[in-house]
Amino acid sequence: MRTESRAITIVGGGLAGALLAILLARRGWSVDVFERRGDPRVEGYAGGRSINLALAERGLHALRQAGADEAVMRQAVMMRGRFVHPLQGTPGLQRYGRDDSEVIWSINRGELNIVLLQIAESHGARLHFDHRLERVDFVDHVAHFRRHDDDVAHPFESLVGADGAGSTLRAEMARVLPLGERTEWLDHGYKELEIPPDAHGGFRIEPNALHIWPRGHYMCIALPNDERTFTVTLFLPHAGPWPSFETVPDADAAQALFERDFPDALPLIPDLRKDYQANPVGNLATLYLDRWHIAGKAVLLGDAAHAMVPFHGQGMNCAFEDCVALAAHLERASSRSAAYAGFEAQRKPDAEAIQRMALENYIEMRDKVDDEAYLLQRELELALQARHPDRFVPHYAMVSFMRIPYSQALHRSEVQRVILEDATRGLDSLDGIDWAAADAAVLAKLEPLAA
Repeated sequence: MRTESRAITIVGGGLAGALLAILLARRGWSVDVFERRGDPRVEGYAGGRSINLALAERGLHALRQAGADEAVMRQAVMMRGRFVHPLQGTPGLQRYGRDDSEVIWSINRGELNIVLLQIAESHGARLHFDHRLERVDFVDHVAHFRRHDDDVAHPFESLVGADGAGSTLRAEMARVLPLGERTEWLDHGYKELEIPPDAHGGFRIEPNALHIWPRGHYMCIALPNDERTFTVTLFLPHAGPWPSFETVPDADAAQALFERDFPDALPLIPDLRKDYQANPVGNLATLYLDRWHIAGKAVLLGDAAHAMVPFHGQGMNCAFEDCVALAAHLERASSRSAAYAGFEAQRKPDAEAIQRMALENYIEMRDKVDDEAYLLQRELELALQARHPDRFVPHYAMVSFMRIPYSQALHRSEVQRVILEDATRGLDSLDGIDWAAADAAVLAKLEPLAA
């Protein structure tokens, strides 16, 4: 940035806001962060219950840029793959990648947020807690925050909205310029439960995996935590025939559901009845905007710009990638307006691609991971990767272990899906694969990926 001051105000001190504060403060920017909640380092994390976060390469890369990866990884639990619990048959691990170099990590949102806030402050970012944004005067460049009973007027150079899916800044921006906002609600919701440590303080089930109980149009998952617990999330339709949250309204119905459909999970959740009764049903939605910024006055990122359903574990990773991209644009553009326009042009197609892939992954997780045709295609996928490592890269690897644009990963995944379906049609093992035809399809349809 050459012609404007290097001062910026971030609305939201959650994960994305704190990370962006680090990236900019390390580059010498004057950074103010306003967060509606209290300081979690003093008051404890008050973010409420939320699905555990899966940290993948995109997010790790951003943490490395911020010098935060070492502190964060001390609290992370490795997940090698999906540990699938079918209703009939033997549970087993389906690896995400080829070996332990291709894994993802389970991380606690509150612990991660505290680490990032601490590092941001150490680099000079000014953190303002208990400040809830109420309104913005974009003419005089004054943001008004509510702190307890006081109105706090904060003059700003430019605003960044990192205040989540219910962003107040987004609403204030829309009063000035239509953003084309639309929200598509998923007809499924979720409820959180917990697997506690065993009697010796250890994990009750395999710790280095994301556990899935797929049941067709609904499912249960469990992610490990560093305190030897698992966060369990039950996904059901909001309404409709049993089971749905409408037809499983209380602890008695939940007990019956787990006895019938999740019998091996039931003994692991001793407080099922209490937690089911106490914990609310969460909603899931995808947020789309036609526009993310107003000239150089304000820009949105992360969930404030493109909230997505959690089924690919990429919401945080995508938001962190936003932060890296925005910091880079602010550094090299001639004005904030140019930086925000360039950031939106770069990231919007990729955000839309991962939003689509997240929705598709829900169907895969709940309905396909124990399907014989899917498992055969997964086996062929790994074989073709071994035969053509520079061309055929599995979908999950492109999304989670690489940093190629999401839009490119989506396109290549669609091409590869057709190759897999064509090659396995009518087969029940790899013995009948026409390798010459499969190899020819890969060479004809997939360009080599850059290193």
